[in-house]
Amino acid sequence: MEFQNLAAPIATDRLILRKFAPEDFASYAAYRSREDVYRYLYAAPLTGNALEERFEKLLQAPFENDGDIFRLAVTRQEDGAVIGDVILKLANRAALQAEVGYVFHPDYGGKGYATEAVAAMISAGFETFGFHRIFARLDSRNKGSVGIVERLGLRREAHLVENDRFNGEWGDEYIYGILAREWAARS
Repeated sequence: MEFQNLAAPIATDRLILRKFAPEDFASYAAYRSREDVYRYLYAAPLTGNALEERFEKLLQAPFENDGDIFRLAVTRQEDGAVIGDVILKLANRAALQAEVGYVFHPDYGGKGYATEAVAAMISAGFETFGFHRIFARLDSRNKGSVGIVERLGLRREAHLVENDRFNGEWGDEYIYGILAREWAARS
């Protein structure tokens, strides 16, 4: 199966999901360099040249092999502001499985933008890329992310106990998933 990029940006009621452009760096850095944004990501935020290098790589990232990431900037239709990003990570090409992920600027939280953007990305994963199953891996303490996937109808498939460690602290992880036929049958 060949994974093709989207022919056009994805429009929702309030958002446009599109490829990142070089001029998006300042907006990307505004949330990707924040400690509070990385609280549940088991990594430290990048800064300076490291953040710039990561951004440059995402502009040209392939989406062909296991581990590759397809990332879209989430922008508001009303003003074009970049408020976050959503991804599909090619988890297993042979099994047609992808992981959905998302990071948003906290200033835009609580307005339903993340739920709207993640729903659009999951739809693209099934309808455009032809995945069979899409899953999300979440820190069990991240109530906001748990709420997003549960509102979208993903089922909790696993609770991994102390499966990751960052800065000397153990963390639990939830895995949520949904099949293409289940997504299509949602009301």
